[in-house]
Amino acid sequence: MNTLGLPARARYFCTVTCDADAVEALGWAAERDLAVLVLGGGSNCVFTGDVDGLVIHMGIQQRSIQGDRIEFGAGENWDAAVRFSIDQGFSGLECLALIPGSVGAAPVQNIGAYGVELCQLAPRVRVWDRHAQQSRWIDSAEAEYGYRDSLFKRDIGRFLILSVSLKLSRQAPDLPSYPDLQAELSALAAPSARDIADAVTRVRRRKLPDPAVLGNAGSFFKNPIVVIGVARELKAQYPEMPQFPHQGEVKLSAGWLIDQCGFKGAVRGSVGVSPAHALVLVHHGGGTGQDLMALAREIQRSVFERYGVQLEPEPRVI
Repeated sequence: MNTLGLPARARYFCTVTCDADAVEALGWAAERDLAVLVLGGGSNCVFTGDVDGLVIHMGIQQRSIQGDRIEFGAGENWDAAVRFSIDQGFSGLECLALIPGSVGAAPVQNIGAYGVELCQLAPRVRVWDRHAQQSRWIDSAEAEYGYRDSLFKRDIGRFLILSVSLKLSRQAPDLPSYPDLQAELSALAAPSARDIADAVTRVRRRKLPDPAVLGNAGSFFKNPIVVIGVARELKAQYPEMPQFPHQGEVKLSAGWLIDQCGFKGAVRGSVGVSPAHALVLVHHGGGTGQDLMALAREIQRSVFERYGVQLEPEPRVI
């Protein structure tokens, strides 16, 4: 139940398919003073050992349209949600096609790809607040979204996400500015949301291994953000280094940094780095989370020693 295929056991486990199930499971755990881990598609976690507590597998399925919004249950598959929105004539999610995982995990990481982040879609997140012991909505301002960050990530034990409502558009989508997508769409004068989603899917499949074939969690490290002065110094020393403006600072390419340190395609026993994309750590089978994190730390040390930049893992390490 994790896309890296790492071995782990839960002391207790249940799947919840409605709000009442979720609240009952949380109450059961609280009565026994058990730690709780909420698991969606298992695509954003690294299990380094067994879980001594209750694992709640989120299975709430829901799709409802309210004007320019679609509300999805937290257990819905994310890519299926993207495709549903397109089938209903909406645009807005097409650049986020094929991101693995569940809808409930999307606001936790503030997922993003090809210039679009979830926070741009005015998400309203319905949660069970374990402190207040009630269901309530959390809007974008309260969620405090940042780059692969949110209130839900920083206060991981407080909120159980039940559903997510996204504001979408009936207008034709803008053409993404990314060269690989533009190349995929070059034959189309006015690509539709479906065309863009299909192009994103093709590009992602070329770059990222299928977890069903080779264990991985997608991009393993966040792209580091540095202040402008540091970015200028790095650019002067490494003119070929990719850099992107980001909210008054500069975003670097973690994949490029890792590649330059010679890790692309590296193998360390049962784990390694994808030969197709240096940002993807893979599990060949028979390994453990400790093996994978040892490789991650080796990469972090190498990048920091060479560039003075600290890489931060994107998945949750458990």
